[in-house]
Amino acid sequence: MKIATFNINGVKARIEELTTWLQDSAPDVALLQEIKSVDDGFPRQIIEDLGYNVETHGQKGFNGVAILSKLPLEDVTRGLPGDDEDEQARWIEATVVGDVAVRLCGLYLPNGNPAPGPKFDYKLAWMDRLHARAKDLLTQEMPALMAGDYNIIPQAEDAARPDAWREDALFRPDSRAAFRRIVNLGFTEGFRARTSGPGHYSFWDYQAGAWNKNDGIRIDHILMTPQCADLMRDCYVEKDLRGREKPSDHVPVWVDLAA
Repeated sequence: MKIATFNINGVKARIEELTTWLQDSAPDVALLQEIKSVDDGFPRQIIEDLGYNVETHGQKGFNGVAILSKLPLEDVTRGLPGDDEDEQARWIEATVVGDVAVRLCGLYLPNGNPAPGPKFDYKLAWMDRLHARAKDLLTQEMPALMAGDYNIIPQAEDAARPDAWREDALFRPDSRAAFRRIVNLGFTEGFRARTSGPGHYSFWDYQAGAWNKNDGIRIDHILMTPQCADLMRDCYVEKDLRGREKPSDHVPVWVDLAA
């Protein structure tokens, strides 16, 4: 089962790029972030015509997450537990049924800038809720993963110019510590389980020629429970999409599971 997480940065603006990618790269499951569309406005039919089941959790103009799956989806839930007043569409989960059932959680973690401030406080509170949900997933002792745009640069080697990010919400010590607390519950961070060292990124800003300079950061991650990590064949970044016409500023991160 090949699963990709991809911050598409506006599904309507990039529908041609998305459908080309779905046909060329052919993920079994795609977890999308920043669809920037209400559920009714999502271009469902175009994607269903390519053989995908579609589940969305949208919001007008901002945020929004989706699961596209060639395999059946069961027990779909929307919204990260822990705050009934949180109206931001940032979390969706479902069980995908292949040879093995896998619980998939797609997430778009808050950016948190400017920091400090209310947006940063919201980010840290959201990560506390994510920690609680992560603990629950572990107690279920089934293959599960949490994948998406985490808006976290875990280590200095995950940025081409780490000093430029020191005061940014993506790289502040408390953001990184919150991420480590989640990983340290017993999750495997897929990409780093397969690839070490600097120079590997998933996001390049549109500004200042970042792509051409390879001035990137790695903020899109796949965290797996032990039962899921045991199924992992590979995990990698599909970098070349960033150089195409009308690209997202993110590229897909993939995990291949024996499931």
